[in-house]
Amino acid sequence: MTTLITGATGFIGWHVTRFLSERVTGVRVLVRPTSQLLALEGLNVDRVYGDLRDRTSLSKALDGVSEVFHVAADYRLWAKNPNDIYETNVAGTCNLIEASRRAGVERFVYTSSVATIAVPARDGLPDERTPARLDQMIGHYKRSKFMAEQEVLEAAVKGFPAVVVNPTTPVGPADWKPTPTGRIIVDFLNGRMPAYIDTGFNVVGVEDVAEGHWLAAKQGRIGQRYILGGRNMTLKEFLTAVAAPAGRPAPRVRLPYALALAAGYTENLFCSVLGREPRIPLEGVRMAKHRMFVDCSRATLELGFRPAGVDAAIGRAVRWYIENGYVVRSQLRSAEVA
Repeated sequence: MTTLITGATGFIGWHVTRFLSERVTGVRVLVRPTSQLLALEGLNVDRVYGDLRDRTSLSKALDGVSEVFHVAADYRLWAKNPNDIYETNVAGTCNLIEASRRAGVERFVYTSSVATIAVPARDGLPDERTPARLDQMIGHYKRSKFMAEQEVLEAAVKGFPAVVVNPTTPVGPADWKPTPTGRIIVDFLNGRMPAYIDTGFNVVGVEDVAEGHWLAAKQGRIGQRYILGGRNMTLKEFLTAVAAPAGRPAPRVRLPYALALAAGYTENLFCSVLGREPRIPLEGVRMAKHRMFVDCSRATLELGFRPAGVDAAIGRAVRWYIENGYVVRSQLRSAEVA
């Protein structure tokens, strides 16, 4: 049996690839010619070059494949050309679904996002059954993931063997880019986060998310979604957990949301003139108005998904960023890493 993984050089994708390569044979990864492949060294995988937007390359990549883990996504909260996000996340997913259908794939695990589920709910925490609409999705990334997820679910209704996983906010080592959440940790470690805003999200270890993909492939029901999450945390609680292994105090000043929004608008306007990415993406600030807390019980009950402690995952992330040069030396001298 051959397994194809997309997005293997990304944060979640790399951990999924490592998890599978240590347990099964015949793991194949789809990479672009421009991908940074250093991270794949040492993993027992075959590489095939292609692009989600190139249907011919997908047909070649899927030759002999029985299982697909579609993890690849354009995960940006800001883009000079937002159409690029939709081309990869929506059109690319549709291309892969069609190519997988023609190849006779037996199981297709799609990595969506908690963003398609974590919308305000009247009673209790939102879960996989909570209805959501496109107009509730803030920003191009969220909208693109919602649209792509709908394509996968509609294909499943027509008999395509797809299961959807919705990771929450993963943390851990090997976040090279880093992700928006990783940038929060790095900014804090570099002394660039003196205050916090009143928001929150669900946090989970990225290694646990990788295992959750495996469980979904083996035990997930076709056409169902599974939130792969750990603990609901406010941003203040999250930064306190980051501060502990970093040996430095957590920020104590709470920044009013209106002030954060004004700062976001100002910086985004300035960066739009210069044509560069803002450090405070406006979409990220707008998302922060709503706490993205969720109920993760379905994955526990149906998949046996039981993530380990979040504090340990945050500690692994902190150590990895420091050991890999994401923290300036002056900040390292002012803190001891546990």
